[in-house]
Amino acid sequence: MKKVAIFGVGLIGGSIALCLKGQPDVTVVGYSNRESSAKKYVQRGVVDYATTSVEEAALDADFIFLCVPVGLMDDYISQLCRLPLKQGCIVTDVGSTKASVMASAKAFAGTSAVFIGGHPMAGSERSGVEAASGRLLENAFYVLTADADTPAQAIADLEQLLSYTRAHIVKVDARQHDTIVGAISHLPHIIAVALVNQVRQYNESNGLYELLAAGGFRDLTRIASGDPPLWRDILLDNKEVLLKLITDWQISIDQFRVMLENNDGEAIMRAFQEAGAFRGKMPERRKGILHAVYDCYVDVPDHPGIVGSIASELGKANINISNIQIIESREQIPGVLKLSFRTQEQLDEAIELLGKNGYHVEL
Repeated sequence: MKKVAIFGVGLIGGSIALCLKGQPDVTVVGYSNRESSAKKYVQRGVVDYATTSVEEAALDADFIFLCVPVGLMDDYISQLCRLPLKQGCIVTDVGSTKASVMASAKAFAGTSAVFIGGHPMAGSERSGVEAASGRLLENAFYVLTADADTPAQAIADLEQLLSYTRAHIVKVDARQHDTIVGAISHLPHIIAVALVNQVRQYNESNGLYELLAAGGFRDLTRIASGDPPLWRDILLDNKEVLLKLITDWQISIDQFRVMLENNDGEAIMRAFQEAGAFRGKMPERRKGILHAVYDCYVDVPDHPGIVGSIASELGKANINISNIQIIESREQIPGVLKLSFRTQEQLDEAIELLGKNGYHVEL
């Protein structure tokens, strides 16, 4: 029987636990420093049992997943290094940055354990164990970062365990990981926050900014609502990469400034064409580090009863709507009614059903 200990049974840790719990010869143990959380893990059926003792969770474990914030990773690694872990125990993490974690994990050298960095590139607009799902990591990329001297068998054993998540394993150097993730996740969060705060400042003297910033602007900047302590830790941990990326971003913005100053319409068109072509090559249904949104817009007359009618039709088909929004500011929005769903499958089913019933639906 393999013992898997998960430290931090939240969205990611809980989702991993749900993938592993019930598998042949696997026992999943959850750790929290709060008794109430440990009880909740068990009550929700996410783990086989839970404890508030680091030692109890870690001892005799074959695998240990550190699913704690990046800012706490070093402390947990230090605690584990002082314990007599099982010979060959594989310790891994799920942090959004990898270079600093791999540096801290060098403390495992000479111990009975092996450390392999990990980053499941999936997320959700929700957080906590309540949002955990056994399908969260399915078809998502799961990055593993290992040192050159990491035993190949240990990597193979971790890959075998992670096969229960149905994620796609990718092996990447830790620093390369941080550079890429910095560009496709960390920098976009910075840009979104800066843009929202810019508009917030304008709004202080003219409330129309907030009133009219619905629809596309809200969707474009949704990642600005990230958890502040979490993102403080991530951005500071990846500071050197982000300083370079911000410099490159400023160069790109300056290029647009020059285009506008010179009335260079051709350059503006070319920038949009190149961006559109590259974006068009990105797989739409592959889960990525920025959590996907499963929204569609229904172009219907805005009259009493229409929302209830659509909700009723979807409900009869057992298609669950996670959110309904009536769009007031419709600039670049192809429908008056915005429907949100939890999964791509539910979105696909809703589009098919509404289309059959005569509704015009767009993504």
